Amino acid sequence: MINYWIVVGIPANWTEAFKSGNIWGFKQTQKHYWENLHENDIVLFYATHPISGVIGYGSVQTKFYQDKPLWPEEIREGKVIYPLRFEFTVEYCLPPDKWETDRTTSDTLKSKSRSGFQAAEPQLAKQLISDFRLRKPAEVPSSRKLQQRVADQTGTSLYGDLQQRVDELVEIPLHKELQQKLVEIGKLQKYVAEKEYPFDLGRLDVVWRRIELSVPTYVFEIQIGGDIYHALAKLKHSYDLWNSRLFLIASQADHDKARSLLGGTFHEISHQVKFIELSRVDELYKRKRAYLDLEKELGILGETSYA
Repeated sequence: MINYWIVVGIPANWTEAFKSGNIWGFKQTQKHYWENLHENDIVLFYATHPISGVIGYGSVQTKFYQDKPLWPEEIREGKVIYPLRFEFTVEYCLPPDKWETDRTTSDTLKSKSRSGFQAAEPQLAKQLISDFRLRKPAEVPSSRKLQQRVADQTGTSLYGDLQQRVDELVEIPLHKELQQKLVEIGKLQKYVAEKEYPFDLGRLDVVWRRIELSVPTYVFEIQIGGDIYHALAKLKHSYDLWNSRLFLIASQADHDKARSLLGGTFHEISHQVKFIELSRVDELYKRKRAYLDLEKELGILGETSYA
């Protein structure tokens, strides 16, 4: 069942949220709100005075715990104030220069906004979404375009050039080759991707983060005849720390071993771990690369302006 929520923030906080990769957060005292959020729930973006209205909507993509300062307020104070984060997609959002003039408002919305984050009646939320969808297509920016628009207005660059493909890794062992390809796939998808990510149980093979200061959203462990137990222990700890999405890259034989452990010792993450067969990483990389090359050929890649 999809729930609907009104997320209330000052305009500056919405600007920062879009700049930071579509991330919002709660204080520890607001944990009950965070716990009630679920993937695919709909969130309405309400900006307070002087906007005083809904500027767009999106859906919850993932939740995670943040242990590093992210927003200016946290960086200034040198501590995490909003550790309970969630990442959202942007289905529709007005350009920042249209927030005050084109926002959707009503006495009911203004009244609800005074209580901060709260559930929205499905009928009200669906009506708002319907109103947004009826607007002409030129007013419907993608999440990527919206973030770039905010970046242009704040002087912050969000998108750099894609890193060129590294030289063929013919002589590098399979483990390192798979690590590198997972890193490249992450970068193609605009994540901060790195291998050998340090944490208190050692190092994670590959992680993808939304932005430099965020915790790992995706965690990959590669097993080629190694210690499956240790790999699952690291994945479980990643889930406990950051609510990360977990992936085990291994042969079919190792998948069977892992499933046995997930049915016992690691049952708490049995529904969180996704298995990827070794050869599928190369397949995914080639398809991602081909798609990117096609975008370049068609002149689509690098588009940053509004329609």
